[in-house]
Amino acid sequence: MQTIYNETYRQLIQILVKARKDGGLTQQQIADKLDRPQSFIAKIEGFERKLDVLEYIEICTILGINAGDTINSVC
Repeated sequence: MQTIYNETYRQLIQILVKARKDGGLTQQQIADKLDRPQSFIAKIEGFERKLDVLEYIEICTILGINAGDTINSVC
């Protein structure tokens, strides 16, 4: 089974989406901070692209959330 179909992975991405929206940030704003196109964030949030652990930590940092705490919350 591919990771993007795993329920735990989907929960982690949903945490990122919620944090982004709660922070009033757009996909474009996050992408700009990562020096990536907006489509990079859209594909992650749409479960079309898998995040590696370092990307996950970087996005959590931008969103002001603790990556370890989010992982612990779903595992």
